[in-house]
Amino acid sequence: MNLRNARHADDHRPLDEESDCPAARDYSRAYLHHLVRSQEALGAMLLSWNNIAYYQHLMQGIRSAIGEGRFVAFAEHATEGWARGDIPPL
Repeated sequence: MNLRNARHADDHRPLDEESDCPAARDYSRAYLHHLVRSQEALGAMLLSWNNIAYYQHLMQGIRSAIGEGRFVAFAEHATEGWARGDIPPL
């Protein structure tokens, strides 16, 4: 997702309302858009926090899937989600 895009300027939804990461769940896209566009350090910090949380969750899922012998299904499910992309604009 490119938060520099103007479509996020008035979007008050979070990046991911189901995320365990407060940076993804508690800050609106509009606010993050503002931070990124104005080059505020807080924007980079919040997005880094979100990215680290995302990859930690992804790796946890990968490790579990490998341990349970279902990695192929996990990978297919993840790939489908990435192909769907972001939620539609308002």
